[in-house]
Amino acid sequence: MNIEPAVPTAKNPPAQFSGDVWLDPIAVPHESDQTMVVATVRFAPGARTAWHSHAHGQYIRVTQGVGRFGTRDGKVVDVHPGQTLYTPPGEEHWHAAAPGCFMEHIAMLQNAEDPATTTTWAEHITDADFNGK
Repeated sequence: MNIEPAVPTAKNPPAQFSGDVWLDPIAVPHESDQTMVVATVRFAPGARTAWHSHAHGQYIRVTQGVGRFGTRDGKVVDVHPGQTLYTPPGEEHWHAAAPGCFMEHIAMLQNAEDPATTTTWAEHITDADFNGK
């Protein structure tokens, strides 16, 4: 057993995020048969991801603020602290902080067999996507 070393907070790249979004890893695989990845992600008000999907799906637990999540069919939901959102494998979606507040969530997912294919990124969302129009 060991206490994991602290990893510096990283700002997420503008190629996949609009606005200020920071990531703090919680758990990453150590052994070849481990696939679990867990991170705390913090979004400034209105900051958002680009469209993306995950090979094995994703669980997101909102811990602070209000998270806004959308899917390609135009559905947009707001998720509050203590609520967990699940996106199934391959479902294109985005996540963001609702307007006017910071949002923090814990992201939980499994790496794909090739970790580089765990998340597939697409284009940035539009303001209409964000507003559910």
